[in-house]
Amino acid sequence: MTKKLKLTAIGNSTGLILPKEILERMRVGRGDELCVLETADGYEITPFDPEFAEQMEIAEEIMRKDRDLLRKLAE
Repeated sequence: MTKKLKLTAIGNSTGLILPKEILERMRVGRGDELCVLETADGYEITPFDPEFAEQMEIAEEIMRKDRDLLRKLAE
């Protein structure tokens, strides 16, 4: 899907208005945060935060490895 979007003035800043159908497909709404990733082909706007995903992978690994210890600490 290719869609041209126009930059618009918002106060002293410049904003990008995303149509409702794009927001629905991305499953985001007003107030949500989006990440802009620089890729070899340009820029990608996504709700996916790769840094957060990496931190969650590390946390899940620790939880699997030390599950018995974490269970005792929770008691």
